[in-house]
Amino acid sequence: MATAEQLKALLKSHTDRDDQRFYSVALQVAAREARQGHNKLASEIKELVERSQKSCASRVPAKPTPFAQQPKGDLSGLLELTHPSIRINELVLSDEIRGRLDQVIVEQRQKEKLAQFDLNPRRKLLFTGSPGTGKTMSAAVLATELKLPLYTIVLDNLITRFMGETAAKLRLVFDHIKQTRAVYLFDEFDAIGSQRGAQNDVGEIRRVLNSFLLFVEQDASESIILAATNHPELLDRALYRRFDDIIRFVNPGRVQIRTIMENRLAAFEIQNVDWPAITTVAEGLSAADITRACEDAAKEAVLHHETHISPELLLKALERRKATK
Repeated sequence: MATAEQLKALLKSHTDRDDQRFYSVALQVAAREARQGHNKLASEIKELVERSQKSCASRVPAKPTPFAQQPKGDLSGLLELTHPSIRINELVLSDEIRGRLDQVIVEQRQKEKLAQFDLNPRRKLLFTGSPGTGKTMSAAVLATELKLPLYTIVLDNLITRFMGETAAKLRLVFDHIKQTRAVYLFDEFDAIGSQRGAQNDVGEIRRVLNSFLLFVEQDASESIILAATNHPELLDRALYRRFDDIIRFVNPGRVQIRTIMENRLAAFEIQNVDWPAITTVAEGLSAADITRACEDAAKEAVLHHETHISPELLLKALERRKATK
């Protein structure tokens, strides 16, 4: 039978409507039953999970929303369209960051109610923080929760060395923002938002920043504009007042570290893990690094025909990740 921890995890994931976590724990229960020789029960659980996953998939529209089309013409190569399906419950974030994202979602969903009192929902956001802390995934979450497509601005194609050309391309992007409601992500934003007057400043980048400041201030669309950077210290101070909210992403704490690891290793036996020791070693790593360390440990276990991951295996994988920092 399922352990007490597995039963609690099943109930919690059901309450949170976290389908992926629910399926992972259910498969973990099936694996446990199979190891105990209850092959029929294990097969029935797996069959129920697969049937439920297919049923959920059939309810998701096969086609993207009609107004969201792959950019053509001059916009081709400037915008990259995706239709993410990452729910907010799938992200492991601090209560502070989760609350800030929830606030954006609630305000957007009830923007008509706010409009009755001449209030506008948050829609121009700046995400800052180290790599792997969840900035890009949070953009995908907002798109999913608001049922909007996600456009990522391709900075490599936006920025050119020809005078005036980058600003002209930027105007095309903001014209699209006005015409097509979506989530627009300017990733690695410091490439165009760096301080004017810096030692490596060139005239064209200064003109691009001035253009962005003008466009974002004049923008009155219903789209969500996100800028994400790993280096907020490089940004021009004039940018900050153009955003409705600035959310600082941080590395996970011990509680979040354990949740990340339990989620990623749900299909394995990890009951004997010394969590205080493990989370102490993992502190300072990003969520992405912790996830990769879990995957490293899981692959090593699988290759040795194991479904149990020992604390030693996890510690080794985490220490390897820390050594690369």
